[in-house]
Amino acid sequence: MSATAVLAPDAAIALGIASTAMPFARAPQDEAERWLRILRLHGEAGVALQAIGVGEQPLTPSAWPAEKESEGVYPTEERDSVGRVADEAMRIAERRGAKGVTTVDLLRAVMRVYGPHFDRLLEAHGTDHAELVRRLSIQAH
Repeated sequence: MSATAVLAPDAAIALGIASTAMPFARAPQDEAERWLRILRLHGEAGVALQAIGVGEQPLTPSAWPAEKESEGVYPTEERDSVGRVADEAMRIAERRGAKGVTTVDLLRAVMRVYGPHFDRLLEAHGTDHAELVRRLSIQAH
């Protein structure tokens, strides 16, 4: 993220929490799950996620295939998920002409960065990508 990027206070808090949580993720799926837990509690992203029923725990026992556990440790040198998400959020904010990054920008960035991993996670929580996008669109008006 550029040094001149302005973060909404709730987005700054979410990024701070994410920077402490992501090093403990074992796979991209784990990172996506951490982002969801963080964002559902902060700002307009949290309002949207809670409005579509995303709770603390998934409705299904496991969002990931059983082989997830055997994938091993997700190599640290191959990831900077907080940086990737923050950079993408900044691009999203710039495209909409905003002066700063909000939690909705972070959520949209997470959806892009994690793609199918995040989609499976939403499904485990009883919703889907389309419903979340619809909710974010309703909130924008």
